[in-house]
Amino acid sequence: MKLRIGDKVRFLNEVGEGVISRIKDKDTVYVEMQDGFEIPYHVKQLVPIHTELILDKDTNNIELDPEAQLTDTVYFVIEPDHELQALVNDFKLYLFNASSYNLIFTYSVKDGEHFQTIRHGEVGAYQKVLLKQVKMPYFREYVYHKIEALLYKNTFYKPQAPFSETIYVTEYLIGKTRAVRHEEFKFSVYAFVLKENFFNEEQVKQELSLVDIEKLKSIKEFRSKEQISKSNKDYLRSLEKEVDLHIEELISDTAGLSNYEMLNIQLERVEKELDEAIAKKMRKLILIHGVGNGRLRQEIHSLLRKTGGLTFHDAPYKDYGYGATQVNIL
Repeated sequence: MKLRIGDKVRFLNEVGEGVISRIKDKDTVYVEMQDGFEIPYHVKQLVPIHTELILDKDTNNIELDPEAQLTDTVYFVIEPDHELQALVNDFKLYLFNASSYNLIFTYSVKDGEHFQTIRHGEVGAYQKVLLKQVKMPYFREYVYHKIEALLYKNTFYKPQAPFSETIYVTEYLIGKTRAVRHEEFKFSVYAFVLKENFFNEEQVKQELSLVDIEKLKSIKEFRSKEQISKSNKDYLRSLEKEVDLHIEELISDTAGLSNYEMLNIQLERVEKELDEAIAKKMRKLILIHGVGNGRLRQEIHSLLRKTGGLTFHDAPYKDYGYGATQVNIL
């Protein structure tokens, strides 16, 4: 099974869902949970939720093959509607984002002394978006095509400098340039590289002037002084609760108790905490059940499925490993 960045998936052996954020190798992907944390999963543990990834009706999704050696590149692509130049009627202009970053972009053409925006929007990682469908006279009227873009990811990433590139295209150049084949396009295309030098964080810093760096520092220092009032902090804290369900935390002496009896004590505590959280209109409850043989976690999830007005999923791995469940009160 192949999965794409951005695919929504459910877990085969547990309750919950997330979004594919990264592909580690041909067998493992990272799933971003609702709380923003990433957890690695084997692809066989995931079930795709077939929702449409297309950002708008003109966007085509590009499948990511995890076995391929990918290099981040962004292209401006012109695709004719026929292989034979003499039979071409229309051209499709694409922004082809063959990178792991999302782009917020604008496409504009030079009209006299100014540029006129033709299309703007967002295109996801490994996707292409149709900018405009034109005929040959379009390249006689407009010869300068500008693409500007900001780059980001919905997870941890190395920041990239925005880019602004102007492509010079004329009817003559199209007639003299050799088109190339690419599996994502029906016909041979004319492709122009917009960005291929993806920097690491240190390189991005080197691109900034000293003035820019000082401005960034001042912004960071200014924001670091912002404070939330103590009363507001206390209020937010009161809406969340962490409950340790290890049996030794609930009762002082377990002598003479069977596993079944201890399990019932733990589940009674879960029910009590749930009732209290819902009554107090809390927003989050963390149930720490540990890993063990998985029986307590299974029983808790069974109880949560029967309880309305909430959702639940594994608590942040960074803080709890695989030993806790987060309950969100709706």
